[in-house]
Amino acid sequence: MLGLLLTSATEVAAFPPPLDSYVGEAQLTLGQVLLQRALQEPLNAVATLIFALALVHTFLAPRFVVLARRLAAGLGPDGVVNSGDERAGVDRHSFRVEMLHFLGEVEAVFGIWGLPLLLAITLAKGWHTAEAFIAHGVNFTEPVFVVVIMAVAGTRPVLTFAEHLIGLPARAAGGRPLAWWLSILCVGPLLGSFITEPGAMIICALLLSRRFYSLSPSRSLAYATLGLLFVNVSVGGTLTHFAAPPVLMVARKWGWDLQFVFLHFGWKAIVGILASTLLYAAFFRREFARLAALGATEPAQEVGVPDRRLPAWITVVHLAALGFTVLTAHTPALFIAGFLFFLAFVQATAPHQAPMNLRSPLMVGFFLAGLVVHGTLQQWWLAPVLGRLDALPLFIGATVLTSFNDNAAITYLASLVPGFTDTLKYAVMAGAVTGGGLTVIANAPNPGGQAVLARHFDDVIDPIGLFKGATIPTVIVALAFWRL
Repeated sequence: MLGLLLTSATEVAAFPPPLDSYVGEAQLTLGQVLLQRALQEPLNAVATLIFALALVHTFLAPRFVVLARRLAAGLGPDGVVNSGDERAGVDRHSFRVEMLHFLGEVEAVFGIWGLPLLLAITLAKGWHTAEAFIAHGVNFTEPVFVVVIMAVAGTRPVLTFAEHLIGLPARAAGGRPLAWWLSILCVGPLLGSFITEPGAMIICALLLSRRFYSLSPSRSLAYATLGLLFVNVSVGGTLTHFAAPPVLMVARKWGWDLQFVFLHFGWKAIVGILASTLLYAAFFRREFARLAALGATEPAQEVGVPDRRLPAWITVVHLAALGFTVLTAHTPALFIAGFLFFLAFVQATAPHQAPMNLRSPLMVGFFLAGLVVHGTLQQWWLAPVLGRLDALPLFIGATVLTSFNDNAAITYLASLVPGFTDTLKYAVMAGAVTGGGLTVIANAPNPGGQAVLARHFDDVIDPIGLFKGATIPTVIVALAFWRL
C-alpha cells in the first residue's frame, strides 16, 4: 500500500483519461458507453459518486446551520431547551458548534469533499497521480480571478460609481424601492458583458443589499429577487464574446465574434431579462408599495465607511484597476500583481476607503476551486451525453446539466465533441446560460452573490427557495432563446 502511495513520478498514471482514449464506442448505446467507461476506469464512477454526495451536501447545508444554532442555544433537536443543561445559551463556540457551522457553509462544501476525492485518487493511483492532477489537470485561473474581481468591485469607489450609474434611471423614476429594484436587475446584469459576470454580480448584490434587502422584504419576494438576479447575470454576459466564461470558453474555437454573439444571443437575453423582471414587478406590486411606504429611500451610512466626499481621482484609479483585471483575466501573474499594487493603493488612501472584506471573495474562490476540481472529472459522462442529443433535447439537457455543474464547464466539454453543427452549438450555449440561475453552482458568479446576500437569509440560502425563485425567469429566458 505504501509503495502505491509513493509511486515514483516516472510511473504516474494518467487521470482522468483523455476523452480520445475511449475507443470502440461507435455502435454502443449511451448506457453501454457509460458502463464501458466506468469499467475501463472505475475511478470515474468513484469521482462522480463523490461529486453527487457533495451536491447532496449543498442541499443539506441549511440543516447544519440550524443544528449549530440549536446546539449553541442549548436546544435539543425538537427546539426545546435541554433540561439540566447549565451551559444553555453560553457555550456558543464549542468544537461541535463550529464544525456544524463549517459544514453549513455552502462555499466550503466542494472543498470539503475534495479531501475524500484526493484520498480516493491517491489510494487508486498513487500520490504523484493525485498531485499531477491538481497541478496540471485543473485550471484554477477562474477561481483566482473571481477572488480578485470581487475584492476590487466591492470597494467603496467602484460601488459608489456603479450605484450612480445604475441609479440614473432609478432616480429618474422617483428613487422608490421598485425603481431601484428594476434598475439594478435590468441594467446591472448587462454590465457582465463588459466588466465580467463576477464583477456585475458583486455590484448588483451589494446594491440590492443596501437598496432592497435592507427593507426586509417577504421571504417569497426575497427568493424571487435572488433567483431573478442569478438568471439575469447568467444571460446578461452574452452581449459580447469576451467577458462571460461560458461564451469565452468556445468563442475563439467556434469562430464567434462580437457581432455574432450579440445577434444570436445578446438581444434575446435583453428581451428575456426585461420580460421576467417586469413580470415579477407586476406580481409583487403590492409589496413594493408597502416597502415604499416605509419611508426613506436613501440607505443609512454604513458602519466603517468614511463620511467624506470621495475624490474623483481615486474612483478613476479603482476603475482602472477593475479594467486591468478584466483585461488580464486569463493571465494570473498579471492580474495578481496588479491586485497587490491595488491593495497598496487602498492602504495609502485609507481615509477615503471602507474596510476591505476579503473573507467573502476568498470563500467564493475556495468554492469555485473545489467545483473546478470535481467538475473536471465529470467529462467522462458529460461529453457522450451532450454529443448524442438533437438540438431541442440538447438545449433542455444543457439547461438541466448546468444546474449540477458550472455552465462554463458545459460549453467547454461541448467544444470537445467532434461534429457539432452550428445549430447544436447554439443549443448548448443557449441552454448553458439559461440554466445558470437555478442553483448556486450553476454559474461561477453565483457564490459571490450568495456570499453578499446570505445575511439577509439568516446566513444560509435555501437551495429549494432559490430554485423556485429562478424557475419562472429561467422559463422566460428559455422561450426567448428558443422562439425568438
